[in-house]
Amino acid sequence: MDEKETLIDVLDRWKAAVDAHEPERVAALFTEDAIFQGLHPYSVGRPGVAEYYASQPLGMTARYRILETRRLADDLVSGYLTVDFTFDDRPTVNVYLNVLVRRSKIEHYQVSRLA
Repeated sequence: MDEKETLIDVLDRWKAAVDAHEPERVAALFTEDAIFQGLHPYSVGRPGVAEYYASQPLGMTARYRILETRRLADDLVSGYLTVDFTFDDRPTVNVYLNVLVRRSKIEHYQVSRLA
């Protein structure tokens, strides 16, 4: 797969698990030692990812758009994208997301708010 296809494969599964509010399924898409930086303090590993997504409200959904991709090594792809997180009861949160994907698992995830 090329860089974009690699990201789409992982991110479509991430989106489906986020939209279904299945935090353990989201966490399973990450490496065991993934660095995860959402909009709260960072964590390392799947338990922190699961805890973060378990704390998100029911009805939250994600819509992403890939802006840039880079193949950093044979098994490592970087992706830079925007994500709109929508909610039933509050305004949409727009963020930038940078991910590193190694062998179909997210190894690094860092979010920053859009200006």
